[in-house]
Amino acid sequence: MITLKLTQIGNSVGVVLPKETLAKLGVEKGDVVYLTDAPGGEMRLSAYNPGVAEEIALGEAFMDEYRDTFRALAK
Repeated sequence: MITLKLTQIGNSVGVVLPKETLAKLGVEKGDVVYLTDAPGGEMRLSAYNPGVAEEIALGEAFMDEYRDTFRALAK
Protein backbone atom coordinates (compact mmCIF):
# COMPACT_ATOMS: atom_id res chain seq x y z
CA MET A 1 0.00 0.00 0.00
CA ILE A 2 1.22 3.48 -0.84
CA THR A 3 0.23 6.35 1.45
CA LEU A 4 -0.48 9.63 -0.34
CA LYS A 5 -0.74 13.06 1.26
CA LEU A 6 -3.24 15.69 0.17
CA THR A 7 -1.65 19.07 -0.44
CA GLN A 8 -2.95 22.58 -1.15
CA ILE A 9 -2.47 23.64 -4.79
CA GLY A 10 -3.85 27.14 -5.25
CA ASN A 11 -7.57 26.99 -4.38
CA SER A 12 -7.66 23.22 -4.90
CA VAL A 13 -6.36 20.14 -3.13
CA GLY A 14 -4.12 17.70 -4.98
CA VAL A 15 -2.32 14.40 -4.55
CA VAL A 16 1.33 13.97 -5.47
CA LEU A 17 2.02 10.56 -7.00
CA PRO A 18 5.44 8.98 -6.49
CA LYS A 19 7.61 8.25 -9.56
CA GLU A 20 7.07 4.52 -9.11
CA THR A 21 3.30 4.96 -9.23
CA LEU A 22 3.51 7.11 -12.37
CA ALA A 23 5.69 4.48 -14.03
CA LYS A 24 3.30 1.67 -13.06
CA LEU A 25 0.35 3.62 -14.50
CA GLY A 26 2.39 4.49 -17.59
CA VAL A 27 1.67 8.21 -17.25
CA GLU A 28 3.66 11.39 -16.87
CA LYS A 29 3.06 15.06 -16.11
CA GLY A 30 0.20 16.43 -18.22
CA ASP A 31 -1.40 13.06 -18.98
CA VAL A 32 -5.06 12.36 -18.17
CA VAL A 33 -6.11 9.73 -15.64
CA TYR A 34 -9.53 8.42 -14.59
CA LEU A 35 -10.80 8.05 -11.03
CA THR A 36 -13.74 5.66 -11.10
CA ASP A 37 -15.96 3.91 -8.59
CA ALA A 38 -15.06 0.29 -7.91
CA PRO A 39 -16.99 -2.44 -6.09
CA GLY A 40 -17.15 -2.16 -2.31
CA GLY A 41 -17.09 1.64 -2.21
CA GLU A 42 -13.47 1.79 -3.36
CA MET A 43 -12.05 4.12 -6.01
CA ARG A 44 -9.78 3.11 -8.90
CA LEU A 45 -7.17 5.32 -10.58
CA SER A 46 -6.29 4.31 -14.13
CA ALA A 47 -4.46 5.75 -17.10
CA TYR A 48 -6.32 7.48 -19.91
CA ASN A 49 -7.48 5.07 -22.56
CA PRO A 50 -9.06 6.47 -25.76
CA GLY A 51 -11.26 3.37 -26.08
CA VAL A 52 -12.62 3.82 -22.57
CA ALA A 53 -13.12 7.54 -23.20
CA GLU A 54 -15.20 6.73 -26.28
CA GLU A 55 -17.29 4.18 -24.36
CA ILE A 56 -17.94 6.68 -21.58
CA ALA A 57 -18.98 9.34 -24.10
CA LEU A 58 -21.36 6.90 -25.81
CA GLY A 59 -22.86 5.90 -22.45
CA GLU A 60 -23.38 9.53 -21.44
CA ALA A 61 -25.03 10.32 -24.78
CA PHE A 62 -27.32 7.29 -24.39
CA MET A 63 -28.30 8.35 -20.86
CA ASP A 64 -28.96 11.92 -22.01
CA GLU A 65 -31.16 10.71 -24.87
CA TYR A 66 -33.24 8.41 -22.63
CA ARG A 67 -33.17 10.50 -19.44
CA ASP A 68 -36.97 10.71 -19.20
CA THR A 69 -37.32 6.95 -19.69
CA PHE A 70 -34.78 6.24 -16.93
CA ARG A 71 -36.63 8.60 -14.58
CA ALA A 72 -39.94 6.89 -15.31
CA LEU A 73 -38.42 3.45 -14.71
CA ALA A 74 -36.87 4.59 -11.43
CA LYS A 75 -40.29 5.35 -9.92
